[in-house]
Amino acid sequence: MGIVDASPIRRPPRGPVPAHDEQLPAADTPRDLKRPAPSADPPAPVHRDLRILWWVNAVDGLGSQASGLVLPLLLLELGHGPGTAGSLAGVAALTGVVLGPLLAIPADRGRRRRLMTGAAALAALATGALALVCLGRPALWVVVSLAMAERLCAVAYEAASRGALVHLAGVEELPRAAAGMQVGDQVSLIAGPALGGALFQLARPVPFLADALTYAAAALGVRALRTPLDSPAPATAPHRPSGTGSGAGIDAGTGRDTGRRASWTDRLGAAKAGVVTVAASPVLRLVLVWTSTAGGALTLLFYTALFRLGGDARSAAAGLVLATAGAAGLLGSLVAAPLVRRLGAVRLLTLAAWLLPLPCGSLVWAQGAIGWGAAFAGLSLLVPLITVVLSSAAVACTPVALQSRTASVLGSASALAAASAPPLAGVLVTAGTVRTPALLCTALFAALALYTQLRATAVLRAGASAAAHSRAGTGDGRG
Repeated sequence: MGIVDASPIRRPPRGPVPAHDEQLPAADTPRDLKRPAPSADPPAPVHRDLRILWWVNAVDGLGSQASGLVLPLLLLELGHGPGTAGSLAGVAALTGVVLGPLLAIPADRGRRRRLMTGAAALAALATGALALVCLGRPALWVVVSLAMAERLCAVAYEAASRGALVHLAGVEELPRAAAGMQVGDQVSLIAGPALGGALFQLARPVPFLADALTYAAAALGVRALRTPLDSPAPATAPHRPSGTGSGAGIDAGTGRDTGRRASWTDRLGAAKAGVVTVAASPVLRLVLVWTSTAGGALTLLFYTALFRLGGDARSAAAGLVLATAGAAGLLGSLVAAPLVRRLGAVRLLTLAAWLLPLPCGSLVWAQGAIGWGAAFAGLSLLVPLITVVLSSAAVACTPVALQSRTASVLGSASALAAASAPPLAGVLVTAGTVRTPALLCTALFAALALYTQLRATAVLRAGASAAAHSRAGTGDGRG
């Protein structure tokens, strides 16, 4: 559809906190983020729509993972070199980094449902056309054009979908809602590549046809949501402070267009609003540090594993590592929400942060696929716990009218960090050994754990307080 993707919050999958310096009463604890206040149960349609969103996320991710594996195979089968496939993947990643925050502006301005359904439908057409041309031997420009069209539509869909969760779950439901999205991401990571490879063996067009069907299912699923996706959700977002205004042409209360034509200054201000929001919020700065640092470190370790195991005589070595990591990530996603309820958000985040250096450090002594698989399983088990806590906090503390733009800024930072990891892995392994990236990442995770220990309690408590004050002033209902 990272550490956080509210990707994916797959994202990624995922504001300002006006009261971030406020001292809470002594009776308050960090568990306030988990249980902010007693509130009425949300109406049944909200739970129905949340389940639909989970399925839409899982189905869309499954198709994307399947076709994402197959596209390089298709280019190789058509006689093009690995450099062509790598260049296409790099351009697609940079496209998402640049266009994501821009496409998030209309999503935050009342066009979220239309963007999601329209982008999914157009992506279905692009991948369907790609499946059709694969019946023959298409030219490179045809494949690249259709693949880039699908990628642009996917970027638009992801940018718009990042603000949907806040409308379907209250603060107390966010850990469970984020965990459900994470489960879908992990299932698609496990099953998607295997499904894509199996379908490609049947016939070249089949995996692209399957991806087109998943995009169509996503469009229909979004259309089936009964909860308004563009209305304010006062139960989950504090008031926006001054300095992040939406600019002329946008209603300050709803974030919708007022009908006036916006100037270039207004458009620039709207584009900068997500950056300003992240910079003004201690909660989102904590998320940004985790998103960029941990995301880049995990990507670095992944490519190091490929370099280490790529020459292994056992051809299934890398696949074993990925399958083990995916299964552990699924388990972590399933237990994340219950652990948040049992331990509290701050305690779980701090515990998981201090545990991360252990499996990472074990890579220094790991030998072969079994050792690397066990270490990656430990990392993949812990990362979803952190993702769920940070995704929930980010959604709860971001103004409704800035959800997509803020999440796109976080996603772009994570993508840029991940993009620098493959060449860095090559340099470190060439200049040193495969232990060098493991030592570097262990040090990074230890620094993150110390940073979290020093900052998380005050930051997340302040975020919970701000969300609770907003909820008390605006009511518990959702639009």
